[in-house]
Amino acid sequence: MGCSVLCTNSTIKKPTLWLTEWAPEPRDVYWENLAIPYVSLSVRRLIVGVSFFFLAFVFLIPIAFLQSLASIEGIEKNLPFLKPVIEIEFIKSVAQGFLPGIALKLFLTFLPTVLMMMSKLEGFMSLSSLERRSAMRYYIFIIIDVFLGSILTGAVFEQLNSFINQSSVC
Repeated sequence: MGCSVLCTNSTIKKPTLWLTEWAPEPRDVYWENLAIPYVSLSVRRLIVGVSFFFLAFVFLIPIAFLQSLASIEGIEKNLPFLKPVIEIEFIKSVAQGFLPGIALKLFLTFLPTVLMMMSKLEGFMSLSSLERRSAMRYYIFIIIDVFLGSILTGAVFEQLNSFINQSSVC
């Protein structure tokens, strides 16, 4: 019984002193993050996780705006000064078919750079870990914002439009 008690107790004052992990290959090491103390890594990961959460939900605002521009009625309602230009058939088809997708792609072009900076701030020791974390967050972001955000905001706008245009029958 004495052995089992001794094995479960910490015998040193610094419990993080003996924590180890596999070393990355020398070409894969991200040298700037090697000097970060182990205790501050968990704080950094928490800060970056919270900032990613807010980034994902703040980004829903431009996606909702782009979803409102997906229809000609939405463009005429949100940007009334473009009404004479939009009535041209070629411009109408381009605005309805390509404009929301191109604007969304432009927003998403800068996202991998931002996510890589967040991963570097998080304190990973290898370049492959940085890339893996950035890719994972990118796919989460795409699922939350582009897929669910577009579907939900499109459905919400359609439902609000039907409520507003519904005649009140008493």
